[in-house]
Amino acid sequence: MLLLVLSSTCSFAQEVTTGGLAPALINDQRYNRAIHIMAMLLIGFGFLMVFVRKYGRSALTATFLLVSASIPIYFYTKGIGIFGSASEEIEKLILAEFGAASLLIAAGAVLGRLKMPQYILLGLLFVPFYMFNEWVVLGGGLGLIPAGTVVDTGGSIVIHAFGAIFGLGVALTMTTKQEFEKTIESDATSDRYSMLGSMILWVFWPSFCAALVTPEQMPHTVVNVIVALCGSTLATYLFSVSLRKKISIADIANAALAGGVAIGSTCANASHTVAMIIGILAGGLSTFGFAVIQSKQQKWMKLIDTCGVTNLHGLPGLMGGLAALPIIHGLNIQSQLSGVGLTILIAIVAGIITGKILPIMGRRTEAYEDAEEFLDAE
Repeated sequence: MLLLVLSSTCSFAQEVTTGGLAPALINDQRYNRAIHIMAMLLIGFGFLMVFVRKYGRSALTATFLLVSASIPIYFYTKGIGIFGSASEEIEKLILAEFGAASLLIAAGAVLGRLKMPQYILLGLLFVPFYMFNEWVVLGGGLGLIPAGTVVDTGGSIVIHAFGAIFGLGVALTMTTKQEFEKTIESDATSDRYSMLGSMILWVFWPSFCAALVTPEQMPHTVVNVIVALCGSTLATYLFSVSLRKKISIADIANAALAGGVAIGSTCANASHTVAMIIGILAGGLSTFGFAVIQSKQQKWMKLIDTCGVTNLHGLPGLMGGLAALPIIHGLNIQSQLSGVGLTILIAIVAGIITGKILPIMGRRTEAYEDAEEFLDAE
């Protein structure tokens, strides 16, 4: 009996190594990560954005609509070969989820100032721009960057930085004087729900970065992401207390995630020690952004970044893309810098164009209020 079991085990292992069952096993693993990412999109991002006291119903509904609009658009567009193609269905789904994540980041910049139909229109406009940038930077589109020469495994550049800068472009063209005069209010309950969303994102972030890596790279990638998140969480606490004299729950809920953003580009390549360093630097940079830069940004750029996506996704995302320069041996430095530069350019131009189109559907009479669109909302 023992010999029979050993024989069966050896036969199974041989099938896996020779490719007999490997595709099915890989798709099964990717399915699990795809479901983890979906939890991040709907529960993580959704609850992270309910910190606005009177806008919780709207934030969760907008998240639902944005995800539901963006994933089919990306999936079907990729399926017909526009802006590149993907052979496996689960791979296409994960890529579509990445696009949805970037869209939610962009929406965070103007959260509370769009009508619900405008969120759907934002998704319809965002996804083609996102896919175009992804195709140009990673897929060799237009021949500007050789395909595969930009290192961005977990999307520091094409997901996080693109989404944040796109959102800033929209905010730049849509922020009104009345919105400057209105305070974005939170309370203990909304802050606790926001922390719940943050912790869900924290837990599943390793699946996000490891979603499409090879099975051999997966363990190293997962550990790197967790270590980076630990570094950014600790740095956030230290910087928050140092800069504000007391802990800011907004810093903890947001900047603690910056390590996951910044390690994205190099998550499969960096050593664990380097991942920790990247996480610490990202957490410090993000907290400094929330504590110092955000108020100055409103005055300099004449815009309101509701969720502070500049500080959580924009700056750490760019930092992560540039961190690849000293970390990845044999990296094409010109391609990496071009990828960062083109992402910034495409995102800001696309965001400004989108910001000019969205007001065609009108404007909210009162920002950050559920009552304008929801029954029984106070």
